[in-house]
Amino acid sequence: MSQLMVGVGQACITPPVGFMLGGYGPRPSLSVHDDLQATAFAFKTGETTALLISLDVCNLNWSRQELCRAITEACGVPAENVILSCTHTHSGPTAAVIDGVGFMEILLPRTAEAAAAAVANLRPALMGWGTAWSDVGVNRRQIKENGVVALGQDPYGTWDPTMTVISFREPDGTPIGNLIHYGCHNTAAGRNDEITRDWCGVAIDRLQAESGGITAFVQGCAGDCGPRLPNGKTVGDLQMALELGGRAAIDAVKAWRSIRRWEDAPMKVSFTELPLPLAKLGTPAELRAGAEAMGDPELLKGQKKRARERMLERADWLDAGNIPAETKCIPLVLLSLGELAVCPLPFEIFSRVTLRIKEHSPFAHTIVAGHSNGSCSYFPSMDQLCRGGYGVGMFHNVFPIPFADDAEQPLVQGCVDGLRALCEK
Repeated sequence: MSQLMVGVGQACITPPVGFMLGGYGPRPSLSVHDDLQATAFAFKTGETTALLISLDVCNLNWSRQELCRAITEACGVPAENVILSCTHTHSGPTAAVIDGVGFMEILLPRTAEAAAAAVANLRPALMGWGTAWSDVGVNRRQIKENGVVALGQDPYGTWDPTMTVISFREPDGTPIGNLIHYGCHNTAAGRNDEITRDWCGVAIDRLQAESGGITAFVQGCAGDCGPRLPNGKTVGDLQMALELGGRAAIDAVKAWRSIRRWEDAPMKVSFTELPLPLAKLGTPAELRAGAEAMGDPELLKGQKKRARERMLERADWLDAGNIPAETKCIPLVLLSLGELAVCPLPFEIFSRVTLRIKEHSPFAHTIVAGHSNGSCSYFPSMDQLCRGGYGVGMFHNVFPIPFADDAEQPLVQGCVDGLRALCEK
């Protein structure tokens, strides 16, 4: 079998001061604390090349197609072999089709530049991976005394404490690069006005200095997981982000130092469009009755206000003669390197969903990357739907037609089936 080839390329994507930051609603940046990067890892075995690109942005949405076109033109790697993963920093811009107007002028050419550099730098490589237990994150769906779910810290809630470092070096030991994977919102800096990668930036810089290889972060199951901050919340300030990043750096270095085996890990990649069921909207009369039952619209706020507006919009849409689709497809680009697999999904995924995928994957170690290849908002586990709260409300109300409440099983099964087919490829 052909030798694994790996290359790394990086380009700065920091927007000018004054550009709008994503997360918590648009707000102008007033300074730059640390630069944002597009970091591309190219993998090649035989005649097949794939890319995993980490972007220090809040969200991608469906601008994936534009980015992939630019990448293919720059280095020839087809869109079906490209993974675009956002770190989901709330102190960086969003690349959404609407909110990202202007920023795409920076993101498109520089992401393509990073991808081209990675492909141009392909060289024989060995891979090693290690893990460490990390309490940087915590379940953020805090249950109040009255049963209401709020954004906070829930010490009893599900979360994934595994931090993974995937490292690459040349056969003679020369470092190439590292990927840090962990599931936790990059919101420790809160609603600040500095451009920053948030807590993951500290871990990236520390491991890069320690190992000598270019390092990037791949976001995991952050839908219901936030940073474990001393204020009891999952949002703080820049100082809290730096302090938490120091803890994450220790865990990342620990995971990297735990690597004992370096091997030629053949790369395989597959692409499919995974159909997921959409919710049944009901009739226009039922939707309007539901909106009416919510009471005085002037008194509604937040998710309840959004839900009422969506009901009326859906009723009008159906009255106009539109027929809702039964399914919506998401892009599923699966990548394996020897015994390790990467499963990227375009959601803010709740941790239980990704833990299920990991449990049933045929690979020795599987990382599930959220905020990848698009953004379809939150994807809660079925056990949390009855509790409501922010993530559940977003799942139901962000899009004109939401995914069905029982979409978790088709998602998990589709990912596991895809990973099984890739393993046997």
